[in-house]
Amino acid sequence: MLKRLNSIRFSYIRSHLYALFLTTVILLSFLLSIYVLFSPKWLTTESIFLFISTYLLIALLLSLYVGFKSSGDLKERLDYFSVLITQFTNGNYNSRVYFNEDDEIARIGNEMNELGKRMQSQVKSLQRMADEKADLAKSSHKAAVIEERQRLARDLHDSVSQQLFGVTMMAEAALKQIDKNPTLAKSQLEDVASSALQAQTEMRALLLHLRPVHLSGEPLPIGLRKLLEELKQKSTIQFKLEIDEAIKLPETTEEHIFRIIQESLSNILRHANAKEVKLKILTKSNELFIHIADDGQGFDVGTDSDRKTSYGLKTMKERSEELGGTFTIRSIQHEGTYIDIRIPC
Repeated sequence: MLKRLNSIRFSYIRSHLYALFLTTVILLSFLLSIYVLFSPKWLTTESIFLFISTYLLIALLLSLYVGFKSSGDLKERLDYFSVLITQFTNGNYNSRVYFNEDDEIARIGNEMNELGKRMQSQVKSLQRMADEKADLAKSSHKAAVIEERQRLARDLHDSVSQQLFGVTMMAEAALKQIDKNPTLAKSQLEDVASSALQAQTEMRALLLHLRPVHLSGEPLPIGLRKLLEELKQKSTIQFKLEIDEAIKLPETTEEHIFRIIQESLSNILRHANAKEVKLKILTKSNELFIHIADDGQGFDVGTDSDRKTSYGLKTMKERSEELGGTFTIRSIQHEGTYIDIRIPC
Protein backbone atom coordinates (compact mmCIF):
# COMPACT_ATOMS: atom_id res chain seq x y z
CA MET A 1 0.00 0.00 0.00
CA LEU A 2 2.79 2.44 0.87
CA LYS A 3 4.52 1.59 -2.40
CA ARG A 4 1.41 2.57 -4.38
CA LEU A 5 1.14 5.88 -2.50
CA ASN A 6 4.70 6.70 -3.62
CA SER A 7 3.92 6.18 -7.31
CA ILE A 8 3.93 8.93 -9.96
CA ARG A 9 0.14 9.02 -10.10
CA PHE A 10 -0.28 9.68 -6.37
CA SER A 11 2.56 12.21 -6.47
CA TYR A 12 0.53 14.20 -9.00
CA ILE A 13 -2.58 13.98 -6.80
CA ARG A 14 -0.61 15.09 -3.72
CA SER A 15 0.73 18.11 -5.60
CA HIS A 16 -2.83 19.14 -6.60
CA LEU A 17 -4.05 18.71 -3.05
CA TYR A 18 -1.16 20.81 -1.75
CA ALA A 19 -2.09 23.59 -4.21
CA LEU A 20 -5.70 23.29 -3.06
CA PHE A 21 -4.65 23.66 0.58
CA LEU A 22 -2.59 26.79 -0.12
CA THR A 23 -5.37 28.36 -2.20
CA THR A 24 -7.93 27.66 0.53
CA VAL A 25 -5.74 29.26 3.21
CA ILE A 26 -5.19 32.37 1.06
CA LEU A 27 -8.92 32.78 0.26
CA LEU A 28 -9.89 32.28 3.90
CA SER A 29 -7.31 34.82 5.05
CA PHE A 30 -8.45 37.34 2.43
CA LEU A 31 -12.14 37.04 3.32
CA LEU A 32 -11.51 37.20 7.05
CA SER A 33 -9.35 40.31 6.58
CA ILE A 34 -12.17 42.05 4.69
CA TYR A 35 -14.64 40.99 7.36
CA VAL A 36 -12.47 42.32 10.21
CA LEU A 37 -11.44 45.61 8.56
CA PHE A 38 -14.63 46.65 6.77
CA SER A 39 -17.42 44.47 8.18
CA PRO A 40 -19.67 44.66 5.08
CA LYS A 41 -23.26 43.56 5.57
CA TRP A 42 -23.15 41.06 2.73
CA LEU A 43 -20.12 39.29 4.27
CA THR A 44 -20.91 37.25 7.34
CA THR A 45 -19.05 34.48 9.09
CA GLU A 46 -21.67 32.00 7.88
CA SER A 47 -21.23 33.06 4.26
CA ILE A 48 -17.43 32.90 4.56
CA PHE A 49 -17.38 29.35 5.87
CA LEU A 50 -20.16 28.24 3.50
CA PHE A 51 -18.14 29.56 0.56
CA ILE A 52 -14.91 27.99 1.79
CA SER A 53 -16.60 24.63 2.45
CA THR A 54 -18.24 24.57 -0.97
CA TYR A 55 -15.02 25.59 -2.69
CA LEU A 56 -13.03 23.03 -0.73
CA LEU A 57 -15.40 20.19 -1.63
CA ILE A 58 -15.59 21.01 -5.35
CA ALA A 59 -11.87 21.71 -5.64
CA LEU A 60 -11.04 18.49 -3.80
CA LEU A 61 -13.00 16.39 -6.28
CA LEU A 62 -11.50 18.27 -9.22
CA SER A 63 -7.97 17.90 -7.80
CA LEU A 64 -8.38 14.14 -7.46
CA TYR A 65 -9.80 13.80 -10.97
CA VAL A 66 -7.33 16.11 -12.71
CA GLY A 67 -4.34 14.67 -10.81
CA PHE A 68 -5.36 11.12 -11.73
CA LYS A 69 -6.00 11.91 -15.40
CA SER A 70 -2.98 14.15 -15.98
CA SER A 71 -0.59 11.56 -14.54
CA GLY A 72 -1.98 8.72 -16.66
CA ASP A 73 -0.04 9.61 -19.81
CA LEU A 74 3.22 10.06 -17.92
CA LYS A 75 2.76 6.75 -16.06
CA GLU A 76 2.05 4.92 -19.32
CA ARG A 77 5.18 6.33 -20.96
CA LEU A 78 7.30 5.43 -17.94
CA ASP A 79 5.88 1.89 -18.08
CA TYR A 80 7.16 1.68 -21.66
CA PHE A 81 10.64 2.52 -20.36
CA SER A 82 10.34 -0.16 -17.67
CA VAL A 83 9.40 -2.80 -20.25
CA LEU A 84 12.22 -1.69 -22.54
CA ILE A 85 14.81 -1.91 -19.75
CA THR A 86 13.51 -5.38 -18.84
CA GLN A 87 13.91 -6.46 -22.47
CA PHE A 88 17.49 -5.14 -22.50
CA THR A 89 18.21 -7.00 -19.24
CA ASN A 90 16.97 -10.27 -20.80
CA GLY A 91 19.22 -9.75 -23.82
CA ASN A 92 16.53 -8.66 -26.30
CA TYR A 93 18.23 -5.58 -27.77
CA ASN A 94 15.85 -5.35 -30.76
CA SER A 95 13.12 -3.75 -28.64
CA ARG A 96 12.37 -0.07 -29.28
CA VAL A 97 10.08 2.60 -27.82
CA TYR A 98 8.51 5.44 -29.82
CA PHE A 99 6.55 8.56 -28.76
CA ASN A 100 4.58 11.04 -30.88
CA GLU A 101 5.30 13.90 -28.46
CA ASP A 102 8.33 16.14 -28.87
CA ASP A 103 9.43 16.60 -25.27
CA GLU A 104 12.08 15.50 -22.78
CA ILE A 105 10.61 12.00 -22.35
CA ALA A 106 10.60 11.44 -26.11
CA ARG A 107 14.25 12.56 -26.19
CA ILE A 108 15.10 10.02 -23.47
CA GLY A 109 13.23 7.38 -25.50
CA ASN A 110 15.36 8.13 -28.55
CA GLU A 111 18.50 7.86 -26.43
CA MET A 112 17.32 4.49 -25.06
CA ASN A 113 16.70 3.27 -28.62
CA GLU A 114 20.21 4.35 -29.57
CA LEU A 115 21.56 2.52 -26.53
CA GLY A 116 19.75 -0.65 -27.67
CA LYS A 117 21.34 -0.35 -31.11
CA ARG A 118 24.79 0.03 -29.59
CA MET A 119 24.29 -2.93 -27.26
CA GLN A 120 23.08 -5.04 -30.18
CA SER A 121 26.17 -4.02 -32.11
CA GLN A 122 28.35 -4.97 -29.14
CA VAL A 123 26.70 -8.41 -28.99
CA LYS A 124 27.53 -8.95 -32.66
CA SER A 125 31.10 -7.84 -31.96
CA LEU A 126 31.32 -10.28 -29.05
CA GLN A 127 30.04 -13.12 -31.21
CA ARG A 128 32.49 -12.17 -33.96
CA MET A 129 35.28 -12.17 -31.38
CA ALA A 130 34.08 -15.60 -30.23
CA ASP A 131 34.45 -16.83 -33.82
CA GLU A 132 37.95 -15.40 -34.00
CA LYS A 133 38.75 -16.96 -30.64
CA ALA A 134 37.56 -20.33 -31.93
CA ASP A 135 39.95 -20.05 -34.87
CA LEU A 136 42.79 -19.28 -32.49
CA ALA A 137 41.74 -22.19 -30.30
CA LYS A 138 41.96 -24.55 -33.25
CA SER A 139 45.47 -23.33 -34.05
CA SER A 140 46.56 -23.99 -30.46
CA HIS A 141 44.87 -27.39 -30.24
CA LYS A 142 48.04 -29.29 -29.34
CA ALA A 143 48.77 -27.09 -26.33
CA ALA A 144 45.16 -27.44 -25.19
CA VAL A 145 45.39 -31.23 -25.43
CA ILE A 146 48.52 -31.27 -23.26
CA GLU A 147 46.90 -28.98 -20.70
CA GLU A 148 43.75 -31.12 -20.64
CA ARG A 149 45.81 -34.26 -20.07
CA GLN A 150 47.59 -32.61 -17.16
CA ARG A 151 44.30 -31.50 -15.65
CA LEU A 152 42.78 -34.95 -15.99
CA ALA A 153 45.89 -36.47 -14.43
CA ARG A 154 45.53 -34.12 -11.45
CA ASP A 155 41.82 -34.90 -11.11
CA LEU A 156 42.47 -38.63 -11.32
CA HIS A 157 45.09 -38.35 -8.62
CA ASP A 158 43.02 -36.09 -6.37
CA SER A 159 39.73 -37.99 -6.66
CA VAL A 160 39.61 -41.45 -8.25
CA SER A 161 43.11 -42.54 -7.23
CA GLN A 162 42.56 -41.51 -3.61
CA GLN A 163 39.17 -43.19 -3.51
CA LEU A 164 40.52 -46.44 -4.95
CA PHE A 165 43.30 -46.38 -2.38
CA GLY A 166 40.68 -45.98 0.35
CA VAL A 167 38.65 -48.87 -1.15
CA THR A 168 41.73 -51.08 -1.07
CA MET A 169 42.47 -50.27 2.57
CA MET A 170 38.85 -50.85 3.66
CA ALA A 171 38.68 -54.14 1.70
CA GLU A 172 41.84 -55.42 3.39
CA ALA A 173 40.46 -54.46 6.80
CA ALA A 174 37.18 -56.24 6.02
CA LEU A 175 39.00 -59.42 5.02
CA LYS A 176 40.75 -59.49 8.40
CA GLN A 177 37.44 -59.10 10.24
CA ILE A 178 35.38 -61.70 8.35
CA ASP A 179 36.12 -64.51 10.81
CA LYS A 180 36.54 -62.41 13.96
CA ASN A 181 33.68 -59.94 13.59
CA PRO A 182 31.33 -60.63 10.64
CA THR A 183 29.05 -57.70 11.51
CA LEU A 184 31.94 -55.23 11.38
CA ALA A 185 33.20 -56.85 8.17
CA LYS A 186 29.76 -56.42 6.58
CA SER A 187 29.68 -52.75 7.55
CA GLN A 188 33.15 -52.23 6.09
CA LEU A 189 32.16 -53.96 2.83
CA GLU A 190 29.16 -51.64 2.56
CA ASP A 191 31.57 -48.70 2.86
CA VAL A 192 33.72 -50.31 0.16
CA ALA A 193 30.70 -50.55 -2.18
CA SER A 194 29.74 -46.92 -1.49
CA SER A 195 33.29 -45.67 -2.13
CA ALA A 196 33.55 -47.74 -5.31
CA LEU A 197 30.27 -46.26 -6.59
CA GLN A 198 31.57 -42.74 -5.86
CA ALA A 199 34.81 -43.50 -7.70
CA GLN A 200 32.82 -44.82 -10.65
CA THR A 201 30.77 -41.60 -10.74
CA GLU A 202 33.95 -39.49 -10.62
CA MET A 203 35.41 -41.51 -13.49
CA ARG A 204 32.30 -41.04 -15.64
CA ALA A 205 32.43 -37.30 -15.06
CA LEU A 206 36.09 -37.22 -16.04
CA LEU A 207 35.40 -39.31 -19.14
CA LEU A 208 32.72 -36.81 -20.07
CA HIS A 209 35.50 -34.23 -20.43
CA LEU A 210 37.29 -36.51 -22.88
CA ARG A 211 34.52 -36.16 -25.44
CA PRO A 212 35.43 -33.90 -28.40
CA VAL A 213 34.94 -30.20 -27.80
CA HIS A 214 33.57 -29.97 -31.35
CA LEU A 215 30.30 -31.52 -32.48
CA SER A 216 32.07 -33.18 -35.44
CA GLY A 217 29.75 -31.46 -37.90
CA GLU A 218 26.56 -32.67 -36.21
CA PRO A 219 23.73 -30.24 -35.35
CA LEU A 220 23.40 -29.32 -31.69
CA PRO A 221 20.16 -31.32 -31.08
CA ILE A 222 21.69 -34.54 -32.44
CA GLY A 223 24.94 -34.08 -30.51
CA LEU A 224 23.10 -33.49 -27.24
CA ARG A 225 20.82 -36.49 -27.74
CA LYS A 226 23.82 -38.74 -28.30
CA LEU A 227 25.54 -37.33 -25.22
CA LEU A 228 22.51 -37.94 -23.00
CA GLU A 229 21.90 -41.43 -24.40
CA GLU A 230 25.47 -42.32 -23.53
CA LEU A 231 25.09 -40.96 -19.99
CA LYS A 232 21.80 -42.85 -19.51
CA GLN A 233 23.59 -46.11 -20.21
CA LYS A 234 26.41 -45.37 -17.77
CA SER A 235 24.58 -43.82 -14.81
CA THR A 236 21.36 -44.16 -12.83
CA ILE A 237 20.34 -40.54 -13.42
CA GLN A 238 17.18 -39.91 -15.46
CA PHE A 239 17.80 -37.33 -18.20
CA LYS A 240 14.92 -35.41 -19.79
CA LEU A 241 15.65 -33.32 -22.89
CA GLU A 242 13.36 -30.76 -24.48
CA ILE A 243 14.92 -29.04 -27.48
CA ASP A 244 13.72 -27.08 -30.48
CA GLU A 245 14.75 -29.23 -33.45
CA ALA A 246 14.63 -26.21 -35.79
CA ILE A 247 17.44 -24.39 -33.96
CA LYS A 248 20.01 -23.01 -36.39
CA LEU A 249 23.11 -21.42 -34.88
CA PRO A 250 26.64 -20.62 -36.06
CA GLU A 251 29.10 -23.47 -35.61
CA THR A 252 31.12 -21.61 -32.99
CA THR A 253 28.00 -20.79 -30.96
CA GLU A 254 26.89 -24.43 -31.02
CA GLU A 255 30.32 -25.57 -29.85
CA HIS A 256 30.26 -23.11 -26.93
CA ILE A 257 26.76 -24.21 -25.92
CA PHE A 258 27.71 -27.90 -26.19
CA ARG A 259 30.74 -27.31 -23.98
CA ILE A 260 28.66 -25.35 -21.42
CA ILE A 261 26.20 -28.23 -21.17
CA GLN A 262 29.06 -30.72 -20.90
CA GLU A 263 30.51 -28.78 -17.99
CA SER A 264 27.15 -28.55 -16.21
CA LEU A 265 26.47 -32.30 -16.60
CA SER A 266 29.97 -33.07 -15.33
CA ASN A 267 29.33 -30.96 -12.22
CA ILE A 268 26.02 -32.75 -11.66
CA LEU A 269 27.64 -36.19 -11.95
CA ARG A 270 30.46 -35.33 -9.56
CA HIS A 271 28.79 -33.18 -6.93
CA ALA A 272 24.97 -33.10 -7.09
CA ASN A 273 24.03 -36.68 -6.17
CA ALA A 274 20.94 -36.13 -8.32
CA LYS A 275 18.32 -38.60 -9.51
CA GLU A 276 16.84 -36.53 -12.35
CA VAL A 277 18.21 -33.85 -14.70
CA LYS A 278 16.05 -31.70 -16.98
CA LEU A 279 17.56 -29.93 -19.99
CA LYS A 280 15.46 -27.45 -21.97
CA ILE A 281 16.72 -25.52 -25.05
CA LEU A 282 14.23 -23.25 -26.81
CA THR A 283 14.18 -20.09 -28.91
CA LYS A 284 12.13 -17.18 -27.54
CA SER A 285 11.90 -13.64 -28.97
CA ASN A 286 15.15 -13.72 -30.94
CA GLU A 287 17.10 -15.35 -28.12
CA LEU A 288 18.19 -18.85 -27.19
CA PHE A 289 16.96 -20.00 -23.77
CA ILE A 290 18.80 -22.83 -21.98
CA HIS A 291 17.46 -24.26 -18.71
CA ILE A 292 19.36 -26.96 -16.77
CA ALA A 293 17.82 -28.30 -13.56
CA ASP A 294 18.67 -31.16 -11.20
CA ASP A 295 17.07 -32.46 -8.01
CA GLY A 296 20.39 -32.96 -6.21
CA GLN A 297 21.67 -31.83 -2.86
CA GLY A 298 22.29 -28.23 -3.98
CA PHE A 299 24.86 -25.86 -2.48
CA ASP A 300 25.35 -22.31 -1.24
CA VAL A 301 26.02 -20.18 -4.33
CA GLY A 302 27.41 -17.34 -2.21
CA THR A 303 30.33 -19.38 -0.81
CA ASP A 304 33.43 -20.84 -2.40
CA SER A 305 33.43 -24.09 -0.45
CA ASP A 306 33.92 -26.29 -3.52
CA ARG A 307 36.66 -24.91 -5.73
CA LYS A 308 36.10 -27.45 -8.52
CA THR A 309 32.40 -26.61 -8.75
CA SER A 310 33.15 -22.88 -8.63
CA TYR A 311 35.71 -23.24 -11.40
CA GLY A 312 33.20 -25.07 -13.59
CA LEU A 313 30.51 -22.44 -12.97
CA LYS A 314 32.98 -19.67 -13.75
CA THR A 315 33.87 -21.36 -17.03
CA MET A 316 30.21 -21.67 -18.01
CA LYS A 317 29.55 -18.03 -17.12
CA GLU A 318 32.54 -16.86 -19.18
CA ARG A 319 31.47 -18.90 -22.20
CA SER A 320 27.93 -17.49 -21.97
CA GLU A 321 29.19 -13.90 -21.76
CA GLU A 322 31.52 -14.48 -24.73
CA LEU A 323 28.38 -15.09 -26.78
CA GLY A 324 26.79 -11.88 -25.45
CA GLY A 325 24.44 -13.81 -23.19
CA THR A 326 23.49 -13.87 -19.53
CA PHE A 327 24.15 -16.67 -17.00
CA THR A 328 21.98 -17.11 -13.89
CA ILE A 329 22.25 -19.84 -11.27
CA ARG A 330 19.97 -20.64 -8.33
CA SER A 331 20.57 -23.43 -5.85
CA ILE A 332 18.64 -24.59 -2.81
CA GLN A 333 20.31 -27.02 -0.43
CA HIS A 334 18.69 -30.48 -0.48
CA GLU A 335 16.34 -29.38 -3.30
CA GLY A 336 18.51 -28.89 -6.39
CA THR A 337 20.26 -26.43 -8.70
CA TYR A 338 18.83 -24.43 -11.61
CA ILE A 339 20.81 -22.73 -14.38
CA ASP A 340 19.25 -20.29 -16.89
CA ILE A 341 21.23 -19.04 -19.88
CA ARG A 342 19.96 -16.51 -22.45
CA ILE A 343 21.92 -15.91 -25.65
CA PRO A 344 20.80 -13.45 -28.39
CA CYS A 345 20.27 -15.17 -31.75
